[in-house]
Amino acid sequence: MPVAPSDPGSPRTRTRSWWGWGYADAHPDDAECAALGALLPGTLARPLPVPRIADLAIARPAVTPPPSLAHLVTADPEARAAHAMGKAYRDVIRALHGRPGRIPDLVARPTGDQDVADLLDWAGAHGVAVIPFGGGSSVVGGVEYRGDTHRAVLSLDLTSMDRVLEIDTVGRAARIQAGALGPVLEGRLRPYGLTLRHFPQSFEFSTLGGWLATRAGGHYATVRTHIDDFVQSLRVITPAGAGTSWRLPASGAGPSPDRLFLGSEGALGVITEAWMRLQERPRHKASASVAFGDFHRALDAVRAIAQTDLAPANCRLLDPGEALLSGASRDGSTVLVLGFESATGPVRDRLADALDIARAHGGRTEPPTPDRDTAADAPADPAVSAWRSAFLRMPYLRDGLARMGAVVETFETAATWDRIPALIDAVRTEVAAAALKATGHPATVNCRLTHVYPDGAAPYFTVAVAGRPGAEVRIWDDIKAAANDVLHRHRATITHHHAVGRDHRPAYDRQRPDPFALALRAAKAALDPHHILNPGVLLD
Repeated sequence: MPVAPSDPGSPRTRTRSWWGWGYADAHPDDAECAALGALLPGTLARPLPVPRIADLAIARPAVTPPPSLAHLVTADPEARAAHAMGKAYRDVIRALHGRPGRIPDLVARPTGDQDVADLLDWAGAHGVAVIPFGGGSSVVGGVEYRGDTHRAVLSLDLTSMDRVLEIDTVGRAARIQAGALGPVLEGRLRPYGLTLRHFPQSFEFSTLGGWLATRAGGHYATVRTHIDDFVQSLRVITPAGAGTSWRLPASGAGPSPDRLFLGSEGALGVITEAWMRLQERPRHKASASVAFGDFHRALDAVRAIAQTDLAPANCRLLDPGEALLSGASRDGSTVLVLGFESATGPVRDRLADALDIARAHGGRTEPPTPDRDTAADAPADPAVSAWRSAFLRMPYLRDGLARMGAVVETFETAATWDRIPALIDAVRTEVAAAALKATGHPATVNCRLTHVYPDGAAPYFTVAVAGRPGAEVRIWDDIKAAANDVLHRHRATITHHHAVGRDHRPAYDRQRPDPFALALRAAKAALDPHHILNPGVLLD
């Protein structure tokens, strides 16, 4: 059924930070920044000032759009600065030092497919690089321009294309425009009792198109972990033309056309809408935490749970440092956060079975939260509650530590179970050594498992160390290079759910097979003959 544009979504009443994560009013103030810095010896005595757009050197646009496109395009300095980069640590620290990199000449906000096609035609004819932009939450350099081979840069902001166009309640699917931010999308599905059930940490600040273009991972730890799992069909606008794949429950007709564009990061075309599989909203939830005295025994417990058919919604393992940081534990324990949910029936038996497995591997459990209707106000496990709060707050704290001159960043990967223990140990040891060498200060390297599979898991690492004023980006690049070497040696992917962007390009080039790289270059040449779409992402 068609959906009216007036269906409820989330109001956009708060101001996004142009230089850091999330909302401007949620950032730590100077006093909180100083308190954070005191936890990491060697940081600055006082925080760096919050950067101002007025202090940036923003040149006049190198191009002027034709009158037919002028109503879609702005050269406003604030809009251009807000579209200059993503939200990685290196982006934040560059903004704090007033060096955000190449600021786009123009920002365009198309309202439909024809607008996108017209903008691509104009850009191709005038040598203008086009950087597709959703919520701007990239942490791998995926939404910025690096280089000088193009006459000008256009940031193509799709957030004005944010409607849920159709909902098929019989087949539980919806046709959704790519610019819909997470809260807008879910707000328009809620009256139908349906959900996409894809909740990345960036949910508030990222779009459906961004999730698709980066093959984003969501919050849920098992079964449907990536946005790929929900795709029925895609519509893509390329400089060579537009195309829409058939909407099907499944198909064996040759290589999937959708797979070409999932994860392509706007380098092959602009995803403008998609038919997405939906689910009933869950009504039953239960959760619990398990403490372990030994991290490796906890890994065995998680593997055993992942290799059952219990399918927990959350199965997040926090090492002692991560558990302490989130407030889930203060006694040096490793903590497993378990959660189950269902739209059709109670889940307490599944949780009980998972807890039995954890106890068999040395886990200590507290009584689980009662199986409850999602509308009920039931008490939550303290460790689970602490982790959830820290999970949402952590990116803001990272930016606060960045203002104190700290180098604080994360990276994630995935590997098979036979490699996971040695991989985690090697990352902790070698990345800590690289950080000490680069800074002269001891580093904290924490690990958590964010997603688990019968055949492997996705470790997510956090690195924190005092930096040196003005050298923070170079320090992080050195640390990240050491991390990449460890991942490559252990045949762990360069990214499980954050995409390749520009920051992961060297490692991605080593990971992908040569014949596939050849095919990707041929696809790029055919679909983007003027080489204007997100240059430098995935390939040169």
